[in-house]
Amino acid sequence: MTGAVLGIDVGGSSIKAAAVDLEAGRVIGSLLSAPTPHPSTPAALMPVLETLAAKLPEATGRAGIAFPSVVKTGTTLTAANIDSGWLGLNSEALAAGALGRPVRFLNDADAAGMAEMRFGSGRGCTGTVIMLTFGTGIGTALFVGGKLFPNAELGHLELRGMEAEKWASARVRTVERLDFAAWAARVNEYLLALHDLLWPDVFILGGAVSARFAEFAPLLHSSAELRPAHFAGQAGVVGAALAAVEAAD
Repeated sequence: MTGAVLGIDVGGSSIKAAAVDLEAGRVIGSLLSAPTPHPSTPAALMPVLETLAAKLPEATGRAGIAFPSVVKTGTTLTAANIDSGWLGLNSEALAAGALGRPVRFLNDADAAGMAEMRFGSGRGCTGTVIMLTFGTGIGTALFVGGKLFPNAELGHLELRGMEAEKWASARVRTVERLDFAAWAARVNEYLLALHDLLWPDVFILGGAVSARFAEFAPLLHSSAELRPAHFAGQAGVVGAALAAVEAAD
């Protein structure tokens, strides 16, 4: 494979985009960012994607878009942290029309996990791995023997009578002004609940907060090995580009 591939990661608060070199497994140049429009309707989001893509002319050909939803055959089926207008929409076709190129739409945590398993902290892992992305919600990606089980929405696991992401996401830490000790205690509860169900060998912790892993890592406890995401906030962009090329293959 030659040339750069366009990767886009749509989040609840921001949209990131970059040209990705999949031979080297890295972002080329700068990671661009734009605020997620509110309301985040399909009509409002498409111009943002077009603008970001236009700023990355070196990324030609296919594009991958990581999106906070269950995605099946290009159709978005959930909208926990995005506008409900995406429900049941063939989002892949909509984005392909807006960008004027083939597009692969996939769950954002799945994209991040693919990047980590191919190029990052999960490389070489053959057991059970759970990628966790802490952001507006909690995204999860499950891998067994290096194979992805897509759309594993484990951030919606019940914890303390609510969805886990309402208790332990990075956004909750910010909104409730939790210090790392208080937040890590919540994350530990969540890790235990996941471990009791799935018995993973490795947890990979991602999302922008993972850039500060060294600060809160001593406060985390799990029977599984805990690893920081290699790509931190770039994982979704890299994984989306990777998924776009694998879809073509």
